[in-house]
Amino acid sequence: MELPTPQDLRQRRKSLDLTQSSLAESAGVSQPLIARIEGGDVDPRLSTLRRIVEALDEAEGSVRRAESLMQTDVVTISPDSSVREAISLMIDAGYSQLPVVRDGRPQGLISNSDIRHSTDDDAADLPVAEVMQESITTVEPGATVDEIDAYLDHHDAVMVVERGELLGIVTEADLAAQFS
Repeated sequence: MELPTPQDLRQRRKSLDLTQSSLAESAGVSQPLIARIEGGDVDPRLSTLRRIVEALDEAEGSVRRAESLMQTDVVTISPDSSVREAISLMIDAGYSQLPVVRDGRPQGLISNSDIRHSTDDDAADLPVAEVMQESITTVEPGATVDEIDAYLDHHDAVMVVERGELLGIVTEADLAAQFS
């Protein structure tokens, strides 16, 4: 994220016809803090600056959220299914990974890489639960592109959940598609 100057923030706020008070309310900060930042009297914390920029983006309608990026027609597999079934499903669907789901709730993720790196000679006959990655990243539907992008730096996919139920998935390909 390129850091805006105090003048950039003021100019952008005014171009959106926002008052300092309305921006402060949207960003969850105080109006005097907005005034001090715009006046150059204080250097805000990065997290505060991010909230202000996100509030400005929201006002412009330019914030993309998980719910608008995610793939909702998610091909999943059960943790009790065999790895052989997962391989077949990935080949048929043209995917390199599958969310592992039980009763609508994400349990993990299985990828071609997980299968290749399995130490078991008969990995294809194992249940998916024994080969999958249990560490998964989940976000709410309102998560921003910046949040998702940060997670994708360390994970293969981000699952979008609401009240524990899988709604969709966002991969690097989904994120890249938004910029094309």
